[in-house]
Amino acid sequence: GPRVTYVPPPPPDDEQAIFARYQTGMNFDKYDENIVEVSGLDPPAALMNFADTNICHTLTVNIAKAGYSKPTPVQKYSIPIILAGRDLMACAQTGSGKTAAFLVPVVAQMMRDGVTASSFKEQQEPECIITAPTRELVNQIFLEARKFVYGTCIRPVVIYGGTQTDHSIRQIKQGCNILCATPGRLLDFIGRGKIGLHNVKYLVLDEADRMLDMGFGADMKKLVSFPDMPQKNKRQTLMFSATFPEEVQRLAGEFLKPDFLFVVVGRAGGACSDVQQNILEVSQYFKRDKLIEILHSIGNERTLVFVDTKKKADFIACFLCQENIPATSIHGDREQREREIALRDFRSGKCPVLVATSVAARGLDIESVQHVINFDLPSTIEEYVHRIGRTGRCGNTGRAVGFFDSNSDGHLAQPLVKVLSD
Repeated sequence: GPRVTYVPPPPPDDEQAIFARYQTGMNFDKYDENIVEVSGLDPPAALMNFADTNICHTLTVNIAKAGYSKPTPVQKYSIPIILAGRDLMACAQTGSGKTAAFLVPVVAQMMRDGVTASSFKEQQEPECIITAPTRELVNQIFLEARKFVYGTCIRPVVIYGGTQTDHSIRQIKQGCNILCATPGRLLDFIGRGKIGLHNVKYLVLDEADRMLDMGFGADMKKLVSFPDMPQKNKRQTLMFSATFPEEVQRLAGEFLKPDFLFVVVGRAGGACSDVQQNILEVSQYFKRDKLIEILHSIGNERTLVFVDTKKKADFIACFLCQENIPATSIHGDREQREREIALRDFRSGKCPVLVATSVAARGLDIESVQHVINFDLPSTIEEYVHRIGRTGRCGNTGRAVGFFDSNSDGHLAQPLVKVLSD
């Protein structure tokens, strides 16, 4: 295709914008009722509050500024495990604070051990590499990392596809301690000699089950088999997701030390309990009428509509605009600039309806998404759990509606019944 020239706007630099966050919801304290299971030998004791850790003052201040008043269950168990130098696989419901569960201890250890990256070196050697399946998600992790490293000499950098390569290279050259990257761009830059791996102490796979499945599994194997990537016994590998199918747990073992710990908060792969789920039986032919009916009934509330193809995402967004419902779309065939504008318009409320493919199903943290509508149900139950998890985050409540057509969705009936009854 044509040469990509898009340069994303620089992230805001003033303290208020860096620490911008949204409010926890009324069910935030209910997270503590979740049963937590830790499998593996000699797990360290859980952390009851952020002040109990032996972490430096600057990070403690940043944690408070970022609005983290008390740790959620996944943070209580993951932070001490990571601080103890152990490998970890952690499974906790959507919107329960997994990003901070790995960023806080990694930043704490980097501050304790000191960092070495110097700016303007042709090849940068990050101490931490965080990889995730979508561009929007790695950018979100990067923005979160900026909060915790504020006022320190640790420099996070984000690189992802769809943007000008030279721009990404300039960002890296200025120094890079924490690299947030999509797999394609990461492997490309290692191949170009812009990223050296022999300094990697922490390898984080966010949405780990997606990173190890058919989509990205080969890329991850390639990443850990580079000659200068430290062997698994010489680095810390951390995996986080809301779903961990059993076959993925087996695959994960290849990347983790034998004594890794497995933390499960609540039910492994369970849906977020703060989302009210409704399934409506709607045949393909009547889906559009039903969608209009629902959107008219909920007014201007922020709604994410999931469909199964890129073409359909654009088609439904156009159709809604013709019905005087301001909508936009996000999917893998849109240019990165368009994807970022669509997300910005949705976040700001300019377009209260975002029609999306599964590219927006995982990890995205958008304030006040009140509704998720599965216009088309996904092919797997894991994908369903992630999609509806775009609402009901951080103790807030949300609602999810799924259109079930027995001709196309029969395969999902049994697992849906299980998720709903759980």
